[in-house]
Amino acid sequence: MKNILSPSLRLLLPLLLLGAIGCQKLVNLINFKIDDSTNFTIPATGVLTNTALVLPGIAVSSHASSTYAGNNTTADYVHDVTLDQLTLSTTDPSTQTFDFLKSISIYIATDAAGTDKVLLASLNPVPTGQTFLQLTPSGATLDKYLRSGNYTLFTTAELAKPLPQDTKVRADSRFNVKANVQ
Repeated sequence: MKNILSPSLRLLLPLLLLGAIGCQKLVNLINFKIDDSTNFTIPATGVLTNTALVLPGIAVSSHASSTYAGNNTTADYVHDVTLDQLTLSTTDPSTQTFDFLKSISIYIATDAAGTDKVLLASLNPVPTGQTFLQLTPSGATLDKYLRSGNYTLFTTAELAKPLPQDTKVRADSRFNVKANVQ
């Protein structure tokens, strides 16, 4: 029986087959974003300055599950979740700046006790005159925190000056997600 394939075609055919298999794996890998928001209150500090402020954990109901479903995947197929951005903005009083802060760090945990908390984002120093802050993501892998429908945020800050009144803040986070299609 005579071989009808040329020698170069016999070498190229396995490479094409491997490439097709690799492309199929890439086709099943998707990237998307999850956007979550929450509100919290920073209590008035009285005359305290140059001290640490530790806020209680804030439960966040994530949009992760609905975002997974919208991308034809589930939490079981999610891997390599990272924070893309975390912004804070004062909402009440609307003119309140973040001048009362020297630094701020936000941590994420899977539970309200914070047993597995990890740094999510921080900013040091906090610029003056701002009602909007963009924190620097820590780069931590956050897969386990975005697998369930909820997570808890913990905030620590160093005060630069007293905060005379309670201040409401909105935190908007955007996560990068890589996942396999179901």
